[in-house]
Amino acid sequence: MLNGVAGNKFLFSNENRLVETWWPDFVNRIFPSAVETSPKEEAKRMRRLFPRFLKPEALQSYIGTMDMVTKRHFASEWGNKAEVVVFPLAKSYTFELACRLFLSIEDPSHIARFSRPFNQITSGIFTIPIDFPGTPFNRAIKASKLIRIELLAIIRQRKKDLAEGKASPTQDILSHMLLSNDADGKYMNEVQISDKILALLMGGHESTAASCTFIVKYLAELPLIYEAVYKEQAEIIKSKAPGELLNWDDIQKMKYSWNVACETLRLSPPLIGNFKEAIKDFTFNGFSIPKGWKASHFLTLYWSASSTHKNPEYFSEPEKFDPSRFEGKGPAPYTFVPFGGGPRMCPGNEYARLEILVFMHNLVKSFRFDKLILDEKIVFNPTPKPEMGLPKALNLFSKSDASFFLGTIASVNSWFCMATTNFSAQLSLASGVFAAMRGNKVTEDREFPVSPAEEEP
Repeated sequence: MLNGVAGNKFLFSNENRLVETWWPDFVNRIFPSAVETSPKEEAKRMRRLFPRFLKPEALQSYIGTMDMVTKRHFASEWGNKAEVVVFPLAKSYTFELACRLFLSIEDPSHIARFSRPFNQITSGIFTIPIDFPGTPFNRAIKASKLIRIELLAIIRQRKKDLAEGKASPTQDILSHMLLSNDADGKYMNEVQISDKILALLMGGHESTAASCTFIVKYLAELPLIYEAVYKEQAEIIKSKAPGELLNWDDIQKMKYSWNVACETLRLSPPLIGNFKEAIKDFTFNGFSIPKGWKASHFLTLYWSASSTHKNPEYFSEPEKFDPSRFEGKGPAPYTFVPFGGGPRMCPGNEYARLEILVFMHNLVKSFRFDKLILDEKIVFNPTPKPEMGLPKALNLFSKSDASFFLGTIASVNSWFCMATTNFSAQLSLASGVFAAMRGNKVTEDREFPVSPAEEEP
């Protein structure tokens, strides 16, 4: 059993020394690789390549575009609606952003058409692997082929545009890949690039969409956390000129918001596990693992983020949502691992951080919300998500409505504190006001940063 801090440290420290990543046949049938090198060599190559456009310095130039796409998403998909289903909208948002930043695809109809086969892959990858017409697995295989055909056409057109000066060498990740060589001076061919772009598109939207969904869930459940996030974001809005987009300095000010995101990742990590193969005989914690043994983190070589994330030895009251855990130095090493660790750590973790923070900024500055389903189950397929996708899950209302609600509570609490010190009675009265306010409709928020608690009724 590889779990706990010792298991995390052992596994992350011995990647490509004692174990390496291995995918079962059903995954390889959906994602056949054009790479002929070993997983170890390919991992080294990608570690040299990805940082060029996924490190913070490279991603800074994308923040304005992220903000623009996010504003457009909330205006078109959330605005003027009484209810939304969060998870599919979050997937639509993260996929649109990935298409824009990775491939410079901006046409909404193109993005919508391109997203359909990705949804078929997600639906079929962890089903019974029977390749028979009409089965989800068969549809996933066909969808992967369609995506590769589309990607190859995009890649060839980009090569032509670069040669003719119609595209910029630095405009997106695709241009970077086409013009970047490895340590031996070799360039990837078109099929290899399509493999990498496919992996980035899959990893760059599904898991982040799940994280954004759970952030909405916790903000809806915890109004005090929501209010603290809103106040931090309001200070950033105050410093901006009208219409000015977010920048790197703004992101660096979102410390509490990122603590909230990290606590969400602790309680609901998007990474479940992955498959490993022992490349040498080794012993861990009294268990002998022979060379060549193939297993998953779910089985013999078991590893799960929850083995530390929800362990009271590392996080007191582990089921409690407490962003202060990430203040100062934060959790101890090897206890908080939502992106994995070691050489196989998710290369897009900084991209995910920026995407999540831009999402949170635009979410709280425009909407307040309330859950409609209080006890929705969490399922895994393959990432965690609310069973119904948070269906009709948010009752959205404008900040003007919210200010009346919060202002009323503040007035009632002020009066009540003068009359009595009975806290439970205060809470009961405030809850009654809250219940009376449920059901308001959503409208677009105003663009100035006034805290709901500070507005006049």
